[in-house]
Amino acid sequence: MRKRKPKKRIIQPDPVFQDTLVTQFINNLMLRGKKNTAFQIFYDAMDIVKEKTGEDPHVVWKAAVDTVMPQVEVRSKRIGGATFQIPVELRGERKMSVGMKWLIKYARARSGKGMAEKLSAEIIAASKGEGAAVKKKEDTHRMAESNRAFAHFRA
Repeated sequence: MRKRKPKKRIIQPDPVFQDTLVTQFINNLMLRGKKNTAFQIFYDAMDIVKEKTGEDPHVVWKAAVDTVMPQVEVRSKRIGGATFQIPVELRGERKMSVGMKWLIKYARARSGKGMAEKLSAEIIAASKGEGAAVKKKEDTHRMAESNRAFAHFRA
């Protein structure tokens, strides 16, 4: 057990939407420390979202993240030689970060030209309740539901 929890880092809001969640999303999107590239990809994706939907891209993005956010996840736990998948409710911060990571992961896996285009397509799909990231959330919830009998093993 740790002696103390590490300090929570303060994240600065992004320059365009003045939202700390956008900065967190961009930090997850960033590869090899290239933050400017990540910012560029995100804002290009937002422009594409605005072009395709005609709505405020920040609202569409927020809707997409909310749609993808899981409420529960399963954790493996070994009990007497058998491994059980135990459903665990997620706390707010983890829900958000898992949702963002899934959105980025499945945007990267999409076919298309350029990350901005792939990300915008995944954001639009997720805001409508479609797409691979939403499917992942539904699968996770289904998994937790089917293992609800083991919920009493929660530590």
